[in-house]
Amino acid sequence: MARKHSKHSRNDWAEEPDEAEAPPPVPCWLCGRPTGSTIVWHHPVPKSRGGRDVVPMHGICQQTLTANFTNSELQRHGLDVEALLANPAIRKFVDWVANKDPDFTAPISKKQR
Repeated sequence: MARKHSKHSRNDWAEEPDEAEAPPPVPCWLCGRPTGSTIVWHHPVPKSRGGRDVVPMHGICQQTLTANFTNSELQRHGLDVEALLANPAIRKFVDWVANKDPDFTAPISKKQR
């Protein structure tokens, strides 16, 4: 025999938090803009090189790093974001993306090596 009422009523579920109660977005490790709906947890030192730490980033920022640096170069820089920003291509990208929406995305071309 079918149940007349659901085993779990709507009142049993926790209410979703309001936008005002949501925690503030974490800033991107590379560009400093607030992250959007998608956060990429990036290993500044690649896992293949023994990296364990992760930092929040935009997808486009992470793609730019991997397009411009090899794993061994990322290992040398480690968690030093200022050393990465000293690279002219990265500095140009960060200046360009500074005024974009947090969920902005665009195709990234691979650097010719």
